[in-house]
Amino acid sequence: MDYGFFGWIVVGLIAGALAKWIMPGKDPGGIIVTILIGIAGGLLGGFLASILPFFSTGGTIWNLVLATVGAVILLWLYRVMKGRSA
Repeated sequence: MDYGFFGWIVVGLIAGALAKWIMPGKDPGGIIVTILIGIAGGLLGGFLASILPFFSTGGTIWNLVLATVGAVILLWLYRVMKGRSA
């Protein structure tokens, strides 16, 4: 399913909220950074959904799952990187 750039931003907002729910705790950047990471994860998930043939026909649920996985990975990487610099 092709949402377009702004559609993936909305999916990313939802994915960011789900990622925060999956990985609770205090983030180094606060809620704004978590939202931005969710948007980036949504865009990453959208990119993966567009290049992987199995997920490109999966529908909204697969797209949201991919976006959430992308957001969780980015949130985890952000926590690891910020933890090392502190």
